[in-house]
Amino acid sequence: MSAKLWGGRFSGQTNEQAGSFHSSITFDSRLYRQDIQGSIAHAQMLGKQGIIPKQDAEAIVKSLEGILADIESGALKIDMNAEDIHSFVETELVSRVGDPGKRLHTGRSRNDQVALDMRMYVKEEIDATAALLGQLLDALLATAKKHTASIMPGYTHLQKAQPVTLAHHLLAYVQMFNRDRARLKDCRERTDEMPLGSGALASTAYPLDREFVREKLGFAKITANSMDAVSDRDFCAEFVFCLSLVMTHLSRFCEELVLWSTDNFGFIEISDAYATGSSIMPQKKNPDMAELIRGKTGRVYGGLTCILTVMKGLPLSYNKDMQEDKEAVFDAVDTVKACLTIFRGMFETITFNTEKMYENALGGYTNATDAADWLVKKGLPFREAHEITGRLVLYAINKKARLDELTLDELKSISPMFDETLYKAISVEACVNARDLPGGPAEKAVLKAIKQNC
Repeated sequence: MSAKLWGGRFSGQTNEQAGSFHSSITFDSRLYRQDIQGSIAHAQMLGKQGIIPKQDAEAIVKSLEGILADIESGALKIDMNAEDIHSFVETELVSRVGDPGKRLHTGRSRNDQVALDMRMYVKEEIDATAALLGQLLDALLATAKKHTASIMPGYTHLQKAQPVTLAHHLLAYVQMFNRDRARLKDCRERTDEMPLGSGALASTAYPLDREFVREKLGFAKITANSMDAVSDRDFCAEFVFCLSLVMTHLSRFCEELVLWSTDNFGFIEISDAYATGSSIMPQKKNPDMAELIRGKTGRVYGGLTCILTVMKGLPLSYNKDMQEDKEAVFDAVDTVKACLTIFRGMFETITFNTEKMYENALGGYTNATDAADWLVKKGLPFREAHEITGRLVLYAINKKARLDELTLDELKSISPMFDETLYKAISVEACVNARDLPGGPAEKAVLKAIKQNC
């Protein structure tokens, strides 16, 4: 292991296995950009405040900018023997500028440094995730526009319930993903607090200008309490919770796509680009991408459980346990971004079998509620109309016929109130378009909903 930033207190060497166990460089190296940008702002502030010589601050900033450029170009490889990304950057800085580099950490702790890095990272990843959600929403709305009149069965308890349209069904997911974006926006607001200047836990006696650093780094405000600032990982837990709900919604959608792609449903054909086959059964076309997204949902939930469990018993302020937040956040971010990208590609290449959807909407007595409503409009109380329609459905089931296939005499044998106008009222088109309330499946209502979301 390379030299430690805290070695002066120790006379013995760290056990090699303990050093590896303690090290976080293998995963927090992805924070190099945030760490360097935070250090640049901190150095500029130290020079401005006269805490370190201005020429030293300028040399530090110039060298840090060079380190960042070299890492991004590949000219500089991050040393995986370093303890963490903070140690690596500072060691590299000192090797380039000498003693001025040793002044960088004045008025700062790794505790507030890592809190800063994580807040910067989470803010960026919130924006990236929200952008991917926006692209998915665009794809959903574009498909919905094409299918405002494509009738399909709606389900409760996975039993056919009432006819809706494919557009209306897709708009349900539009609402879910809209809520996901709104939650991310709220999470970003709480994440957007600048912790640098909190020190290890008790701030610092140096005359730091926290507002200067806040403005340089683009934060909305500074943290209000130094102990909370270094020990807070609410924003990490909240972010992964938001990601978990994104995955919940993707998983629900994937479950439906898996069902719809089966021979039993036959509602969709998934593109060959997003399906695989069987090593033994030549006929198989498996919806593996949808199944993998559904499976990876548990992985993101695991990250949330990890963070909540790590934080639940920690006394104030910083504890090393909190190092465990990073891998959970990083893995959740990577998983969700990959799933959103794959899902959108899969969805945009799906072929919808609208004829099969329509055919299925005709079956299962999805128009039974409308038959009951027809009787209500004739003057019957709803409960009585419900009971009569239930007997009508039972009769039709026994005859293996749809309601609209029964003769008028058969209808009247159940209730003399039935007449020939019932047939038009219980067509699936009439069932859908009668429901033109805001949020309903009627084409007029759906077109308005699409316009509101575009």
